[in-house]
Amino acid sequence: MKTKNPLFDERRTAEAAVCLLWLAGGSLPIIKLMKLLYLAERLSLQRYGVPITGDKLVSMPHGPVLSMTYELIQGMPSAPGGWEDWISARENHQVALADSRRIRSLEDLRHLCDADLETLEDIWREFGHMKPFDLVDYTHNNCPEWRDPHGSSRPISYGDLFNAVGYTPEQARIMADELKAQQYIAATFA
Repeated sequence: MKTKNPLFDERRTAEAAVCLLWLAGGSLPIIKLMKLLYLAERLSLQRYGVPITGDKLVSMPHGPVLSMTYELIQGMPSAPGGWEDWISARENHQVALADSRRIRSLEDLRHLCDADLETLEDIWREFGHMKPFDLVDYTHNNCPEWRDPHGSSRPISYGDLFNAVGYTPEQARIMADELKAQQYIAATFA
């Protein structure tokens, strides 16, 4: 298991995935869900300077992904109330809601704030119609923080992401430093 990012919140991550799966009618191809979650994390950081999931950002051959979320989809054991309680095990390159009756509306997702839900819904409206590998191409061509890892994975720094979404180098440094401070505080009191 990889080292956990102290800002990573598995329950919020699961609820973000549930939101997208619910908007999709209950299931999605894994690669599409991964791209949508990354784009939502990216948009939240761009709009508000804070992540939805707090997951580590990495470049992988099929584009940028959220590292711990990828591991959860691959079968890494989850915490009580986390991923496995909300999302079914992967099957035929798909994931689905574990219990579609559990969600009557997006208001049932109590760990996500209104800004998180708005961001996820905006991502769904903009990208939900796209096919999985069209999203891969989109992230390759429109997420300059992604760098080809040549078959491996490569971290994406918050500074690189903030620069890529239009912040000045000074703003990007300040915002990245703020997130690093939050990670330090979270690790200290974990």
